[in-house]
Amino acid sequence: MKADQSSIRWGIANIYASYNNTIIHVTDVTGSETLALASGGQVVKSHRLESSPTAAMTAAKKAAEIAKEKGISGLHIKVRAPGGHNGPMNPGPGSQAAVRALSRMGLRIGFIQDVTPVPHGGCRKKGGKRGRRV
Repeated sequence: MKADQSSIRWGIANIYASYNNTIIHVTDVTGSETLALASGGQVVKSHRLESSPTAAMTAAKKAAEIAKEKGISGLHIKVRAPGGHNGPMNPGPGSQAAVRALSRMGLRIGFIQDVTPVPHGGCRKKGGKRGRRV
């Protein structure tokens, strides 16, 4: 088991999943060199399907194939939602599908981490003095 662990070449898959698109960006362990990049918009024709789980799966397969060609056999996954002081804090529908597709392509999955930006202080939220009145 020990010898098998050391032979794995790790990379990082940064998955940005919003409600409009899903972007899969595979880098080396340091995060400085891009190895593969694919998005939902590259694999579907209509804009409304960019964030769909199907588009995310296809994009993840495309990114995984490119990463495997470059010698990556294991991935640590960082999932990111838009976040910040105005965006939603939970990732879009493509994130789960992308993770599943990466593991199905035969890549070892290391840790899965949530790296959504969290506001602390910063700008004032929209909505005015009395908040959003529904």
